Amino acid sequence: MLDSKSRVHPRIVIAISGFSSNVGKTTLVCELLRQLPGWEAIKLTRGHYRSCGRDPAGCCVSDLLRDEPVIRSGRDANYQVGKDTGRFWDAGASNVHWVIVKDDQVAQGITEALARVEADGVIVEGNSFLEYVKADLTIMCARSEGGKIKPSARRVLSKIDFLYLSTLEATAVNAKRQFEQFCAGLTLPVDFGGLPIITRDDIRGLSSRIYRAERPLKPVVDLPPSVIAALG
Repeated sequence: MLDSKSRVHPRIVIAISGFSSNVGKTTLVCELLRQLPGWEAIKLTRGHYRSCGRDPAGCCVSDLLRDEPVIRSGRDANYQVGKDTGRFWDAGASNVHWVIVKDDQVAQGITEALARVEADGVIVEGNSFLEYVKADLTIMCARSEGGKIKPSARRVLSKIDFLYLSTLEATAVNAKRQFEQFCAGLTLPVDFGGLPIITRDDIRGLSSRIYRAERPLKPVVDLPPSVIAALG
C-alpha cells in the first residue's frame, strides 16, 4: 500500500469515490480543480474483460484493454469534449492521466499514474484504487436520494473521511434529510460510522484547507463544526 511517507509524487492525494455511477464524482473533481490551481487529476477506469469479452457494446473501454495497464497522460492523449478527462482539463487541471485497467491491474496502474504526477497535489476519481493507496483525504459521493451502492464502494467505506451529497435542487438541509430517509429504508444497512456529511456549500471552505500533505489539515477558514472536527 502506498502512503504519504513512501511516495515521491505527489505530496497530497485526494480521492473522490462514489456509491455508483452518476452521483456527481466528476462534477466534484472539477469544482475542486477550479479552486486548486496547478493540481493534476487521475481518472481510473476498470474494463470488464471477463464479463464483456472485449466486446465494445458491453464495455466502453474493452477495446483499450491490454496485458499491462494503459495510462494516457497529457492533453493530446486524453482530451475529448464532454468526456470526464476533457472536463478535468476544462476545469483547470495542469495535467490529466487516464488509467485503463482490468481488475487485476488496478494496483500497478494507479502506482504508475501517481509516479507521473509532477504537481504538489492530485485528485483521483475512482473506488477500487483505495484498496491499494492511502489517500490524504477521501470523499465518497452519493445522491441525496440515495440509490444503488456498488460493492466496490462498500469495500472502501472504512477509508472515507467525508460523505458528499450531490443534489440538483434540494438545499443542504433537505439533502441531508433525504439521505437519512434513504438510509432508514435500506434492507441491507450501511454503517457510515458517524461520517461527517458535506454538500456543495462546504466545498470552497474545504478546498482552502488542502495545502498540507500531513494530517490533520490545518484550519484556515470557517466550516461547519462537524467538518472542523473531522479535519482536526
